[in-house]
Amino acid sequence: MDTPIISAMSVAKNPATAVAELAAQFASANLGFLLFFCSTEYPLEELAAALEHEFPGLPKSGCTSAGELNLQGYAQGSIVALGFEVNEFSVAIGPIQQLDTFDLLQAQALIDTLLPCEAEFGQPQRQSFALTLFDGLSAQEELALFSLQTALGRIPHFGGSAGDDNQLTDTYVYYAGTFHTNAAVLLMFTTALPFRVFSTHHMEPRAEKFVVTASSADTRTVYELNAEPAATAYAQFVGVTTDQLNAAVFAMQPLAVRMGHEYFVRSIQRVNADGSLTFYCAVGEGAVLTAMETQPILPDLEQRFAAIEGEIGMPLVTIACDCVLRRLECEQRNEQAAASAFYQQHHVVGFNTYGEHFNGIHINQTFSGVVIGRGGYG
Repeated sequence: MDTPIISAMSVAKNPATAVAELAAQFASANLGFLLFFCSTEYPLEELAAALEHEFPGLPKSGCTSAGELNLQGYAQGSIVALGFEVNEFSVAIGPIQQLDTFDLLQAQALIDTLLPCEAEFGQPQRQSFALTLFDGLSAQEELALFSLQTALGRIPHFGGSAGDDNQLTDTYVYYAGTFHTNAAVLLMFTTALPFRVFSTHHMEPRAEKFVVTASSADTRTVYELNAEPAATAYAQFVGVTTDQLNAAVFAMQPLAVRMGHEYFVRSIQRVNADGSLTFYCAVGEGAVLTAMETQPILPDLEQRFAAIEGEIGMPLVTIACDCVLRRLECEQRNEQAAASAFYQQHHVVGFNTYGEHFNGIHINQTFSGVVIGRGGYG
């Protein structure tokens, strides 16, 4: 086998045709696991049936997206998949079926079932990383990720929250042959190939700050900023009316919380009829939000990939969870073609998210993922 990871994609709109095209691209592979990301333009019941028909008995998982990343760069309305060769990768699937009741005890029990056996740890240089996929509209990531990270310990972890092509209606994760809501899945990858889990963003803090003076963390809704209606205060800062607030504005004018020396973006999802703002991450009352200055995304990515590839060489693949607002930024700056060329050069496959996960933290407007090196595969 030339490579232990094979990528496949289809832009066919019929789910049976799309999955048959994936299967044809994997025809010569000895797969042990299939990971995929798909548009919600597909009828999901039919897509699930097609996946089970074309890949019977093969462990598989994935989620819906707000856009896809394939080996040609940005895509939309498609399905992209990665097949992992059975002898190079061990992948354990850990479903979380009720996010709203998930706690630390359940997290520890789940991780205990997913950890590689001693025989796998005994193989030379064999290490693990974890990938999480969450229902992106569940508003449950913060507590669940904290519990999972506590149980994971030193195992590096990244992930993304599922999208639905910016409809903000229903998002899904896939395991056990079905698409699920109010659910998540943790995938434990174990391999002897070199890898680096990372997260990066391209923004710098500005002087302007807002204090959250009224909010509901449970619904991720901010009612007041600086004791003014949240949408009004934010619109005045941006220099538009509240009627002009939209996803493109949110992408170009992000807000962030500071933790230690780091800034973590808290992206705005939508404006509500009562003048409040709903965020993609929880924002508590009393939090200080700093306005951030966006930059072109490529210089940061070039620097980060150069450092990683200097350590482990050119990647076989980079599995990426890329915030949908970064994609909107690229559109606003007319950088989509350049970004797609970069993704193609560095073998990026993944999806545009409604939030990213990195070592137990739920974050926004980042590019988070794992670079898997070639090892002995030339």
